[in-house]
Amino acid sequence: MQCWTYFLQAISLAVLLQTTSGLNIVLTNDDGWAVAQIRAQRDSLVAAGFDVVLSAPAENKSGTGSSSATPQPLSQPCEFNTCPTGSPAEGFNASDTRLNYVNSFPVDSVRFGIQTLAPQFFGSAPDFIVSGPNVGNNLGTVTQNSGTVGAACEAAKEGLPSTAFSAATASQVSYTTLTSSPSSGVTKSALIYAKLTTNFTRTLLASAARPVLPAGVTLNVNYAATTFTSSGAANSDCASASDFKWVFTRLLKSSTAVDVEDCGSTHLPDEGTVVGSGCFASVTVMNATSKSDVSASVQAQVLQRLQPSGLLTCFTG
Repeated sequence: MQCWTYFLQAISLAVLLQTTSGLNIVLTNDDGWAVAQIRAQRDSLVAAGFDVVLSAPAENKSGTGSSSATPQPLSQPCEFNTCPTGSPAEGFNASDTRLNYVNSFPVDSVRFGIQTLAPQFFGSAPDFIVSGPNVGNNLGTVTQNSGTVGAACEAAKEGLPSTAFSAATASQVSYTTLTSSPSSGVTKSALIYAKLTTNFTRTLLASAARPVLPAGVTLNVNYAATTFTSSGAANSDCASASDFKWVFTRLLKSSTAVDVEDCGSTHLPDEGTVVGSGCFASVTVMNATSKSDVSASVQAQVLQRLQPSGLLTCFTG
């Protein structure tokens, strides 16, 4: 029986890989184009067969929400000295032109990725926008000021499916640490969060049914803290991607709001409670304009897309 279970799991994975291979993704964040987490995410998506273009701020633009401004030439170096003062407003890595910076806000970065880079590299609009994983969680009302969430919302406003991902113990460190400190807790956390994000993206896009998400919404995904020491030793649970359990949630706690029926209840748990209760990943459907909870009928459309995968579990905390 155990061998048969492994066989079925292998078949399911093969189907997922086949259905998502070659899909085009614009990857962005608010922490900057050279932070370790976004580079780990890029590598993970590419390894899974996605065609990826990175378009992210030249510097850390955390907490800038949906701010927007015309990109300007660099008056100081890019983060971690990855480009010099005087560099153009938009630029790229000389050895990999799919790694792009925009010297402005996350909204401007994702807009450049969608409107300029996607036609250049894909010959069409992207299939999906991955924003993050953010360095630190974006839960509840914090989403109003998150640049990572703001970028995902901008994509949704432009008619493209998107998800904002945020991770409790991601770190604001250079991508070079992925190779210079491969066994550190920081690197191990980055790789786990990247794997979780790739797996979720693959699951969401596995069905050929379109649209992927209802119009005018994005998803807000948050990951609990991993459990590593600074040297990379695992303390307890949350030390691998398989430790995380996925829960369908709402932004704000409410005892009166009527949500989609899930796990025998019409009151979804709020994402802050779920993520703070252990090794969980929360999935919330969010209005891309107001950055607020959506109706039960809109939640239902997303839940119906995710349920067949068996990804989601019931929260009993």
